[in-house]
Amino acid sequence: MGQLDGKIAIVTGATSGIGERIAEVFVAEGARVVGAGRRESEGRALEKRCGPSLSFIRTDVADEASVRAMIDHAVGRFGRLDCLVNNAGGGSPMVSITDVTSEQFSSVFDTNVRGVMFGMKHAAPIMRTQGAGSIITIASAAGLRAGISGHIYSASKAAVIHLSRSVACEISGQGVRVNTISPGGIVTGIFAKAAGLDGAKADRALAVIEELFSSVQAVPRAGLTDDIARATVFLASDAASFITGQDFAVDGGLVPFGKFGWQESLEFRAEIARRVRDV
Repeated sequence: MGQLDGKIAIVTGATSGIGERIAEVFVAEGARVVGAGRRESEGRALEKRCGPSLSFIRTDVADEASVRAMIDHAVGRFGRLDCLVNNAGGGSPMVSITDVTSEQFSSVFDTNVRGVMFGMKHAAPIMRTQGAGSIITIASAAGLRAGISGHIYSASKAAVIHLSRSVACEISGQGVRVNTISPGGIVTGIFAKAAGLDGAKADRALAVIEELFSSVQAVPRAGLTDDIARATVFLASDAASFITGQDFAVDGGLVPFGKFGWQESLEFRAEIARRVRDV
């Protein structure tokens, strides 16, 4: 018996990284899932891998009509909506505030904040009518601690943490719980892609990234996508029925005990890029 037996969930950004793993684990735990993302081929591959318990829909979370269609697809396909996981997001360059552009700001906030808001807006009425539901947004340790990521990305993640608490204050009384998860350094292919690697080289680079991430927080290992997926399963499950308006830092102690300030973070990112390019 799975922890999510009988539940219907949406996972945005489900075509890679953390979102892909959340979708896979939700299915393994008994949920039926709508996996949403912008990349059609990766979404169809996920759909094939997970079988009839997962339905993919191409979605751009920055577009309200697309988000509304995603919610409608879940209800039309599976009959209800028990959990929305707002995972889709994008980063920003770690540059001086004097070099930030308005285009960067708009792009990051459109995906990371507007996308979360649209998801909540269209999921909340359904969950209120049901009298139950769980909305979970994947935030970031960068939204809790300054200096470990770019200014705009960090600000966007701080915004969704507080937005989630504000929405929890409004709708928890109708049975809808709203929480966030703040990952620390998680090993995904995004770092290899940033260095221009793909295929087998990108796979080899993950081992390098895992080694480097093992030294940045109190727990002496890198964070894995499975760590975030398991925390998300808990918040989606009935075991978390008394938890709302909270942020779960799944970071190995990065926020309270991490070693980095701004300059150290820049140097660490440069080392990641150098080591990844050398694989």
